[in-house]
Amino acid sequence: MAEQRNIKAEGRTDQGKGASRRLRRAGKVPGIVYGGGADPKMIQMDQLQTLRYAENEWFFSALLELDIEGKSEQVLLRDMHRHPFKPQLMHLDFQRVKANEAIRVRVPLHFLNEKESPAGRIKGVVISHNLTEVEISCLPRDLPAFIEVDLAALEMDDIVHLSDIKLPKGVEIPELKLGKEHDDAVVTAHEGREEIVEDPAAVEGAEAADAPAAAPAKGDKKDSDKKDSDKKDGDKKDSDKK
Repeated sequence: MAEQRNIKAEGRTDQGKGASRRLRRAGKVPGIVYGGGADPKMIQMDQLQTLRYAENEWFFSALLELDIEGKSEQVLLRDMHRHPFKPQLMHLDFQRVKANEAIRVRVPLHFLNEKESPAGRIKGVVISHNLTEVEISCLPRDLPAFIEVDLAALEMDDIVHLSDIKLPKGVEIPELKLGKEHDDAVVTAHEGREEIVEDPAAVEGAEAADAPAAAPAKGDKKDSDKKDSDKKDGDKKDSDKK
C-alpha cells in the first residue's frame, strides 16, 4: 500500500496576478487542484509550512491526502514554482488521482551497499549515478515512495541499466516499452583517471630554460655602435700624430 501524507489547504476565490501577490505578502502560497473528473479548485496553503513540506522527498512523489477545509482529496504534486532567489514558493499544482487509474510519477532512486560492493572497495574506481530518479507507472495503491537499487554485486566496469532494477509489484517503467535504446544506464563503475598536478615553480623554471636568449635592446645597440665609432676615431688620431 502506498504511503500517504496528510497536508492542509484552504479554498480561495480571488484569482489573477494581483490576488496571488497579496496572498504571498500575507504568508500564503496560491495553488490549484485539477483532474480526476472534477472541476479545478483554487487553493492556498501556509508558506512556511509548505516550505517545510518541500524539504522532504515524499512531498514530490508520495500520495498526498489534501484536506481542504474538512474535505479530503487524494492528490499528487505535479508542479511547484519557486522564487528565483528568495526562499519563497510562488505556486503549487496538484492533480487528483483515481484509485482504478494508473498514474505516471517520477520517484527517487535509493542506492544500497555501494561502498561494500567489489567496485566500491577498489581504490580509484569511480561509481557514477547517472540517474537519481525514474518515471514509473502504477495504480495509486502501488505507488512506492522510492525504489531501491542494490549495488552489492557491482564490479569494476559494470553498468546497471533500467532493466536491471528490481521493481515492486504492480510497478513498471514505461520507458522500457519504447525499445532497447531507451534502456538507459543508471549506474556505472569505472577506473578513475589520475590527474597529474605539476609544480608551478618547476614549470616556470623549465619554460625559462627553454626560452631563447633575449636580443639586445635598441638602446644598447646604439651605445655599442657609438663606442666602436669613438674607438676608431681615437685610433685614427693616434696614427695621424705618428
